[in-house]
Amino acid sequence: MSKQTWKPGNMLYPVPAVMVSCQRPGEKANIITIAWAGTICSDPAMVSISVRPERYSYDIIKETGEFTVNLVTEKIAFATDYCGVKSGRDVDKFAEMGLHTCDGVNVACPGIKESPVNIECKVQQVLKLGSHDMFIARVVGVQISEEYMDKTGKFNLNSTGLVAYSHGEYFALGDKIGKFGYSVKKK
Repeated sequence: MSKQTWKPGNMLYPVPAVMVSCQRPGEKANIITIAWAGTICSDPAMVSISVRPERYSYDIIKETGEFTVNLVTEKIAFATDYCGVKSGRDVDKFAEMGLHTCDGVNVACPGIKESPVNIECKVQQVLKLGSHDMFIARVVGVQISEEYMDKTGKFNLNSTGLVAYSHGEYFALGDKIGKFGYSVKKK
């Protein structure tokens, strides 16, 4: 198999497509779509999001020190794309996309009701990296949609229709091919 050599670039795909909600006190809530988001620590639970400083949500997050990461499903994929190409300076994204807020429990900004998982975060550090700044945040609470709970109390995240972003395109997650540890499981 032959390969080509390209200049350095971000080719780590797929990544989660998430909608991040934020709000200044007394102002309307806003949503920014983020593809550069990830888990960075499990204890304490921490995540990161990378945002361009010129984006409308950047100053909101920097000033308030909090945001909510909302996981994206196929049902809200269109809204996810819209919230990534329209600016909150110009439009009310919740209203335009028919999305509803759900009150934050541990943060003052809302989550998105239509999202199956709302991860409430408080900024711990901002790293200036170049085109984007990385907000490193502690997870202070998680809200989940009860519709995905089974009779035993298990949350079935993988049945929500999660979406990933890869090289400019959105994809529904595919079939399960294994689970953690299956490569070493005794037969």
